[in-house]
Amino acid sequence: MNSEFQGKRALVTGGNKGIGFAICQGLLRAGFEVIIAARSLDKAKTAVQKLPANASVRVVELDVTDDDSIHRAAEQLNQDDLDVLVNNAGVYPDQDTNILNISRSTLQLALNTNTFGAIQVTQAFLPLLQKATQARVINVSSGYGELSGLSAGVPSYCLSKLALNGATIMLAEALQAQGIAVYAMCPGWVKTDMGGKNAPRSPEQGADTAIWLATEASPDLSGKFFRDRQEISY
Repeated sequence: MNSEFQGKRALVTGGNKGIGFAICQGLLRAGFEVIIAARSLDKAKTAVQKLPANASVRVVELDVTDDDSIHRAAEQLNQDDLDVLVNNAGVYPDQDTNILNISRSTLQLALNTNTFGAIQVTQAFLPLLQKATQARVINVSSGYGELSGLSAGVPSYCLSKLALNGATIMLAEALQAQGIAVYAMCPGWVKTDMGGKNAPRSPEQGADTAIWLATEASPDLSGKFFRDRQEISY
């Protein structure tokens, strides 16, 4: 455990499984107190059972598509400061569709979860981030959100991550004067419920850059996009 981060606190949305859970594990090893945010307390509590008994971890119910849920979670934690917020929760609803036939409802689902959810969560938890010194916001994006990575066969996910990258740039600009850094990162193709069993990367490999951004990356890199700890182009 790194004593440098003892006493620091991180919240991870969708932290109960996959990349989010691996991020929680890595931040715990670094010395953070971790708050696992999940759509249901049962899911979050199940995740906690997979961690060491002495892990410094708490849970909160938070559905990123529901503003009331977001604000309840923020109110529940409003006595705390927050050093790191990881906007990880996301959906991939593009099975058997493409840009020529995708429905408005599917587009709305992806954008509401992957983009608007991250913006609203950041807004709601901003008072907690403002209490910390050099707080960081990490948006888990995707190579599908790069301009060069857009695919007509993955329309809603691509557009939602492209928009999340744009939101990262705007949030970084808006929060620069407050000393809060905002980053986007691509975990790569990871073996999770979303990525599928054929993905070449483990959740731990997918989580590595997020943990690096939370612990080591310079605040001067705010507004940038990263993969494998290296800056990549939007």
